[in-house]
Amino acid sequence: MNNFKHVTLFLTTISMVFAQSAWAHFGMVIPSTSIVTQEQKNIELSLSFSHPFEMVGMNLEKPVQFSVVSKDKKSDLTEYLSPTSIMDRIGWQASYKVKRPGVYHFFMEPAPYWEPSEDLHIIHYTKTIVAAFGGDTGWDTPVGLPIEIIPLTRPFGNYVNNVFSGTVMVKGKPAPGVEVEIEYYNNKQTAQPASDYHITQVVKTDSNGNFTFACNRDG
Repeated sequence: MNNFKHVTLFLTTISMVFAQSAWAHFGMVIPSTSIVTQEQKNIELSLSFSHPFEMVGMNLEKPVQFSVVSKDKKSDLTEYLSPTSIMDRIGWQASYKVKRPGVYHFFMEPAPYWEPSEDLHIIHYTKTIVAAFGGDTGWDTPVGLPIEIIPLTRPFGNYVNNVFSGTVMVKGKPAPGVEVEIEYYNNKQTAQPASDYHITQVVKTDSNGNFTFACNRDG
């Protein structure tokens, strides 16, 4: 079975969004790998804002914050971001060299944007998790974002058709009855939706703020 490298999409591009439309858009932090080895110690990270299934990009202003946390140590990486083109729109990129074993949480706080259809500003707090050199603890530790998904399934080293479970936290507390929108990052453009409803999957958290979703594709 194929290993799906970026199951942490659930914490990033499948970040919690309150939009009700099938035409959802997502903040994305995509690492070049979710498992760092001695052979490849550098991670290339791409930051963007898009409709990932349709591969339709939107411009992303330089994030207010881009940081990494590992073993309770936080490092601000915002100054290392450089502009790039992602899906023909403005995105950002950064390189990070991993020096020690551990689990690394990379997260982005973008500038808020106005959503006319909902009459409010939205911030897509986005997080992805990378394991390095055999590190296997801390993947379920919050980084303290105002809105955050805490994985209940280890978000690396998984197989296609594994299920992913997580807890939606709002201001440090589980959020029951919240819609979680999920899209496949169709970067190879091989997936075709059976209908518009199939573009954005939707699940709701239970009374404890937990949700579960099965990943039926690699990526």
